[in-house]
Amino acid sequence: MVAAAVAAAVIVMAGAALLTVAALQAHQVQATLSADARVIAAQPDQWQATPTYAKKAFGPRWQFLDPAGSVTASPTDLLPVTAEAREVAARTSPPRQQEVTIDGKVHQMLTVPLDAGGAVQVAINQERTRQTLTMLAGLLAVVCVVGVAGAAWLGRVVARAGLTPVDRLTASVEQVAVTMDLSRPIEVTGADEIARLGRSVNTMMAAIDTSRRAQRTLVEDAGHELRTPLTSIRTNVELLLQVERRPSEAHRLPPQERAALLADLDAQVRELTTLTTELVELAREDATREAPEPLDLADVISAAVSRVRTRASGVTFATDLTPAPVTGRPGELERMVVNVLDNAAKWSPSGGTVAVRLRADGPHWWELTVTDEGPGIATEDLPHVFDRFYRAPAARALPGSGLGLAIVAQTAHHHGGTASAAARSPHGTVVTIRLPNPQPA
Repeated sequence: MVAAAVAAAVIVMAGAALLTVAALQAHQVQATLSADARVIAAQPDQWQATPTYAKKAFGPRWQFLDPAGSVTASPTDLLPVTAEAREVAARTSPPRQQEVTIDGKVHQMLTVPLDAGGAVQVAINQERTRQTLTMLAGLLAVVCVVGVAGAAWLGRVVARAGLTPVDRLTASVEQVAVTMDLSRPIEVTGADEIARLGRSVNTMMAAIDTSRRAQRTLVEDAGHELRTPLTSIRTNVELLLQVERRPSEAHRLPPQERAALLADLDAQVRELTTLTTELVELAREDATREAPEPLDLADVISAAVSRVRTRASGVTFATDLTPAPVTGRPGELERMVVNVLDNAAKWSPSGGTVAVRLRADGPHWWELTVTDEGPGIATEDLPHVFDRFYRAPAARALPGSGLGLAIVAQTAHHHGGTASAAARSPHGTVVTIRLPNPQPA
């Protein structure tokens, strides 16, 4: 494309130069003919009286015509007397310039009338002018060919030099695609657009590598957490099947033990269902999530408190909520609050109180605090309470997957906020969630 553009430009410039030179030469010939004709017409008697001297002193071919169009004086070979020239001599036409052929050579001939009657004809040989134009055209053609070829070669050299970093970048990306090794960044040098692209590719590879590691960790942790309830369920089911297949040995499993076994199976299935739901929540992509919408966070918290209150009847929930407009996904926000309340209810003693408070934290943030009256979180466990599958030693004997607070932290992050936990004096835990206020006062 570049070579074609250069070729078009060179050809246009060469054609313009040739046309300009031809126009200048034509103007020069016309000016010469007009000047010569004026000089001769100014003193026709002298030029007719001394034609031999005039022939030596004057270069162009010329001759005089009488009013009838006949030649009266000519120091050189006769010029053709055309019908146009006779009209000029008869003073029925203005001066006329024509292209004529004399002895096989092209001439430009000008015929101008004389004041005393008749006309004078002046002619100039155009062969040298045409040869000059022909030589110039040939020279321009050579220049065009050389220029286009040089431009094409130079463009190729420059293009190859400019595409070398792209080739290196392409080779590096292809190597990554083959090896699937995202931990080795592409070597980037310079500060041009190619270097910027390389740095962007490195950033993308780092993000993909982080996501892949997180997915691998999630799968490994999920497999580990799922193995325990599945093993327990399988053991209990095998025991029940063995009793069903051998009725004679049914006495080995008394009714009360059978009821306890079935209750344990039900608990294990419920735990497995909860764990699966939380795993899906953590692994869900943005494309499958509900769309954000304006809502009142106080309404979401009230709905969550109502849900948790029905299954935690031994705990009192005290709410102090301020209307808090936010932009978010109502389902995710409600699940986030439910997880915090469930966690607080689980650790609160029977008859305890869980305080839920929502207030403004400055003009740009809303702050939700959930305070329980449980034993609190050990200092060494505080940095890890929002990690996936993390369970403090004191919580390992209680039901749970270790994903509830991880979902809380993820949901808060997706909504531009933060989640934190702290110990409450003299005992208990305070979980704080901060979300941005889209309409700051």
